[in-house]
Amino acid sequence: MMIHKIGLFPGSFDPFTKGHEVVVRKSLTLFDEVVIGIGVNSQKTYMYDLDKRIEHINSLFTAEENIRVEDFQSLTVDFCKVIGANHIIRGLRDSKDFQYEKPIAHMNKDISGIETVFFLTDQKYSAINSSIVREIDKNGGSINAFVTNPHFLV
Repeated sequence: MMIHKIGLFPGSFDPFTKGHEVVVRKSLTLFDEVVIGIGVNSQKTYMYDLDKRIEHINSLFTAEENIRVEDFQSLTVDFCKVIGANHIIRGLRDSKDFQYEKPIAHMNKDISGIETVFFLTDQKYSAINSSIVREIDKNGGSINAFVTNPHFLV
């Protein structure tokens, strides 16, 4: 019996960058299905509306039937159980990302048994992070070099 491997790529994706896109495409080599989970925190203020973020991400993967986008408001490991994901997908740009992500991965494994899989983003995108992209956009700069299809965010 074949196991349907589902991976969850969680984040706020405010916005979803080219680095995120690379991580999703790489993860398709290991998983039958990838769910991009947009975590919603009612205490946090987002620059881009949730519906716009979902529309934006969907615009990037129209040809891939094995990618879907969903929002959630729970612990990541609890959402994994809801969607049947057996792994959490995380992207790494550098060693600082790894140092941040490693204890979270251990805690997630301890409380749920769900493993985390790390993918390196392409080196050309390693300097991109959503906070910087938001600042550029907020100050009237072009984010085209960092975000595919940014017109969906308007």
